[in-house]
Amino acid sequence: MEISTSSNTVTITGNIKSVSDFQTIKNTVERLKATQKSITVEIKDSLSITSSVIGYFNKLVLKDKIDLHTDIGNEQLMDLFDELNLSSVFKAKKIKL
Repeated sequence: MEISTSSNTVTITGNIKSVSDFQTIKNTVERLKATQKSITVEIKDSLSITSSVIGYFNKLVLKDKIDLHTDIGNEQLMDLFDELNLSSVFKAKKIKL
């Protein structure tokens, strides 16, 4: 997994699958959260997402009141968000790559 930031957008390429991936995402978003109240996370091609990342995103939205938007590049991950009723919470939308 690789991660980059630009303004208030975090771009993730590759699969999100390990604890270190979660830590990298969390550390990156925490730095942005210090100055941004609206954050977009673009998940370009990951097939899945770990439960720790889902929990962290929930905390951002529900506790920290961050306006979180997720742009999803993989149909399978978008379907997962729909099945878990997370699409509206994370303001998920399908993007074309």
